[in-house]
Amino acid sequence: MDNVTQILQQIHSGQEQAQGRLLEAVYAELRQIAAAQMAQEKPGQTLQPTALVHEAWLRLMKPSSSQETSSVPFLAGEIGSNRRYFFAAAAQAMRRILVERARRKRRLKHGGSMKQQVYPVELAILPEPDQQLLGLDAALVRLAEVHPLKAQLVELRYFAGLTSDEAAVHLGISPATADRHWVFARAWLQRAMTDEK
Repeated sequence: MDNVTQILQQIHSGQEQAQGRLLEAVYAELRQIAAAQMAQEKPGQTLQPTALVHEAWLRLMKPSSSQETSSVPFLAGEIGSNRRYFFAAAAQAMRRILVERARRKRRLKHGGSMKQQVYPVELAILPEPDQQLLGLDAALVRLAEVHPLKAQLVELRYFAGLTSDEAAVHLGISPATADRHWVFARAWLQRAMTDEK
């Protein structure tokens, strides 16, 4: 059992001082995940990888109002006490932060509730990265409904920046299976995003 899993189990059993040890143990990896996600954003972002890590950390460690074994939401239940689940939850938290920012920027950029002006097709431009991120997020939500493991793989590869082999280890599947799932998921998402337009 690795150190991160041991610390997660300590947190799961209610040892709150273990949260500090967990942050020390995973900070560098979380920073790499955040940097990989931010590298896919358009230049000039005000959000930096360090801020993304901190915001994701706060979401992961936010006390729950329920009376679960652990006061940390992602640690509720048996699955919450292992390294693989933690990094999947961290990647998902970062994805949600980026999607929320993209939605907020889009809402403000497009005038909120103001009526949209329609321009001729000749003036159309390629979708901005924020719009692509929102389209990917919507398609990924639909993929998770029918193929949850493949959706997790996409989150780990695309949002967490893991290699195929690293994602396979995190998901507990063989690298060959991860490669097959990746090919399937990319094709599925591409079709879903094309159909949505």
